[in-house]
Amino acid sequence: MNFNKMPKIDLHCHLDGSLRAVTVLDIIKKNKLELTPSLEDVKKQLTVPLICSSLDEYLRCFDLPIAVMQTKEDLERVSFELMEDAAMENIKYIEIRFASQQHTNEGMATMEIIQSVLEGMRRAEKMYDIKGNYILSCMRHLSSESAMKIIEEGKEFIGQGVVAVDLCGGEVAGFCHKFIEPMKKARKYEYRVTIHAGETGIGQNVTDAIELLGAERIGHGVFITNNREAYNLVREKKIPLEICPTSNVQTKAVKNYKEHPIYDFYNDGIMVTLNTDNRTVSDTSMTEEYVQIEKSFELKKNEYIDIYLNSVEAAFISEDDKQKLREYLNKKLT
Repeated sequence: MNFNKMPKIDLHCHLDGSLRAVTVLDIIKKNKLELTPSLEDVKKQLTVPLICSSLDEYLRCFDLPIAVMQTKEDLERVSFELMEDAAMENIKYIEIRFASQQHTNEGMATMEIIQSVLEGMRRAEKMYDIKGNYILSCMRHLSSESAMKIIEEGKEFIGQGVVAVDLCGGEVAGFCHKFIEPMKKARKYEYRVTIHAGETGIGQNVTDAIELLGAERIGHGVFITNNREAYNLVREKKIPLEICPTSNVQTKAVKNYKEHPIYDFYNDGIMVTLNTDNRTVSDTSMTEEYVQIEKSFELKKNEYIDIYLNSVEAAFISEDDKQKLREYLNKKLT
């Protein structure tokens, strides 16, 4: 199957993990940052090899992207370019997430930061056959007050390009308890809720994310394999998992593609979706993710269709927009 030509949906993609290396180098030179790397140096700093030691090593690749995402102009640019890159491989809908509190070094306010990335997204939507929305990520290592601030200041953009909130960053056991009140407030404001959980061996976090925080989707969720309660909860409640195979191999959530539980999940009726996580850090694309799953599990056409339709159902968009995404698939199959 030629996956590059097929319509695709990416529900789990981080902005700061998806910058073009040439853009990073250009911003370094333009802003005269105290960095003088070559393009090859930049690529090395932005990308993790498939053989990576841990999630913590993986997360260190975000230091440089964040350093160059500190002005309105640069945020607008990288947002546009990610949408453009996605459109070039026939992604028809994408939900991009980013942590606005990481982009305040030059004094920008939260609302300015959010507005900047939305402007880049809208510019791309006018030029290409793609639609997108943003998810506001709150960093788990920061305080609940920090998360509440993002939720309060971002609510003005709900329905205007912002659709949801997320918790991300390094994962520790029991992190959900700290964020009960911010996520309660988010649901009151009608944000949708997706939570990174079960990425690094702590299946109980998935149960907590659903029951304590009201998570409608789970980012990764790989380690429900070692927690029967979490596994059954995800399956019975039809909670979509935002699966990112290449990232999971790199962070040592799984040993290799063939040992990834995505296909077992699929065959057991769990609602799996396929996503990139970080296009640059993981040196991947939606096309590449499908190629790897096809190689590992002999993915059939009907299974690709099921995963695509799972993503349609899981997307934080209106029923009218979901129908448009179904029509893309129908046109390609007829």
